[in-house]
Amino acid sequence: MSSEVCYSDSLDPKKAKGKIVICSGGNSENIEKGEEVIRAGGVGLIVVNNEWSGNAVTATLYRLPAINIGWTYGSAIYSYMNTTKSPTACISAPTTRLGVKPAPAMTDFSSRGPNTITPQILKPDVTAPGYMILAAYSGAASATGRGNDTRRVLFNMLSGTSMSCPHVAGLTGLLKTLYPGWSPAAIRSAIMTTARTRANNGTTIPDYDNKKATPFAYGSGHIRPNRAMDPGLVFDLSTTNYLDFLCALGYNASSMAAFYKKPYGCPSKPMNLEDLNYPSIAVPNLNGSLTVTRTVKNVGSPSTYRVRIVAPIDISNSQECWIPKHLSGTDCGSNRHIGIR
Repeated sequence: MSSEVCYSDSLDPKKAKGKIVICSGGNSENIEKGEEVIRAGGVGLIVVNNEWSGNAVTATLYRLPAINIGWTYGSAIYSYMNTTKSPTACISAPTTRLGVKPAPAMTDFSSRGPNTITPQILKPDVTAPGYMILAAYSGAASATGRGNDTRRVLFNMLSGTSMSCPHVAGLTGLLKTLYPGWSPAAIRSAIMTTARTRANNGTTIPDYDNKKATPFAYGSGHIRPNRAMDPGLVFDLSTTNYLDFLCALGYNASSMAAFYKKPYGCPSKPMNLEDLNYPSIAVPNLNGSLTVTRTVKNVGSPSTYRVRIVAPIDISNSQECWIPKHLSGTDCGSNRHIGIR
């Protein structure tokens, strides 16, 4: 069992030397499996997911040619090995594939909702490229970050929030340059309301297991910088709006004084948490019916906006009030209130 998952000191060098070694996924980090193959004299590594892990593969930086494959392809390899007297394999140099479908897709390590602190705010807001991104890399660390790796590189393939955040931060900077007067909330709104929830094949963005992802995985969708430059309408927020939201959460003047230096008195009637003017709507405990309100601000040219609502499964909705069908030129920058029940 230990040699099957390639634990440290589990492989027999007499069997592994000069071979591409197949290791079962799980029980140890993939990079550790690679180190064990190197110790035993192997020249390559194939990490096959176990059945529980399915087809979700993980990008790992190794010190030898290696690949991680899912359970489906792995089962085919095992079948080939068990029915072939002298099975052979090779790991070719990687190539760039363009036009892959479906794309984008959510990774297994992507942060997920719901928001456990304030579930009335849907999280995440959006998703952005964060998997195997070619990024600048410090020469102070090795290519894999391991002490026995002597390689130094100017660029590396990295994954995680540290890669997706710069994409959104860069888009935020571009929008702030284009519209210096926009508030942070307006910029966030433009990014969220122009994001896309469908992949390039027209289906819902898939999750790491090839099932349909949900808003708790991708939020408002995958960012689209060019679309964000012209959102038409934005959901804006002021400092007062945020303070009133905190009041509704139970903060008072003394607790808010720790971070807001001006005296602030909470409204006598707390706002409904679901009514924070956020570009998304989340109702954690729906029992019967609920009307939520939003205020939209026209930041584009006079246009006609028609409301179309696709309700979640088992939820019915009615449009209680709506955006005016036409915002005249003098209305640019003005607000309109909407409600959804």
